[in-house]
Amino acid sequence: MRYQIRNAKVQFGADTILNSVNFEIHDTEKIAIVGRNGCGKSTILKIIAGADISYSGSIAKAPGLKISVLPQDTNGLCGTLDKFSERLGVDSELVRAILAKLGFSCRELIGRTENLSAGQKKKVLIAGSLATPANLYIWDEPLNFVDIISRIQLERLLGANTPTMLLAEHDRYFCENTGTERLYITKG
Repeated sequence: MRYQIRNAKVQFGADTILNSVNFEIHDTEKIAIVGRNGCGKSTILKIIAGADISYSGSIAKAPGLKISVLPQDTNGLCGTLDKFSERLGVDSELVRAILAKLGFSCRELIGRTENLSAGQKKKVLIAGSLATPANLYIWDEPLNFVDIISRIQLERLLGANTPTMLLAEHDRYFCENTGTERLYITKG
C-alpha cells in the first residue's frame, strides 16, 4: 500500500466539501477521482500532496513515499525551462526531451514559459512531473488545454507504463485507455 485515507472529511466554515472519503492506492495502480465540479477532487489531491488543509480522518502512507504533483493551475509558471527545472530539482535536458516528444518547437524550448499558451504551459508542468522521480504521481486534470495528439501520447505512455498514480480527470475514455480505475465522490 502506498497511501490510505479513512473517513476523510473537509469543511470550509459550515460547508462540508468532503465527507467519509475512504480509499487506498497500491503500487502500479492508477486511480482517477471523479465527480462534479466543486465536490472536492482537487482538495483531496492537495491533502495527499501535503498542502496545509484542515481535515479529519486518518491518512497512512508508505515510508519514504516520494510524490510528484501536477497542479491544475498553470498561472504561476514563469521564467525559462532551466529555471523551472532548477526549482523542481530535475534534469532540464530530460524536461526538454519530454517536451520535444509533446510537440514543442526549438523556439518554444528556449523561450520563456510565461509566453506559452495554456496548453503548452500544461505540457511544461506534465514534463516536470514526469521528470521528477516519485513513487506516487498526483495529477489534477492533466488534460486541461492539452491538444489531442499530446493526449494520445499521454494515453500511450501511461498505458504502457505502470506508475502509481492518483488523478482528477473527467474524461472517461482517457481513464479507460490508460487502465485507470475510477473512484466516484460526491460533495458532502
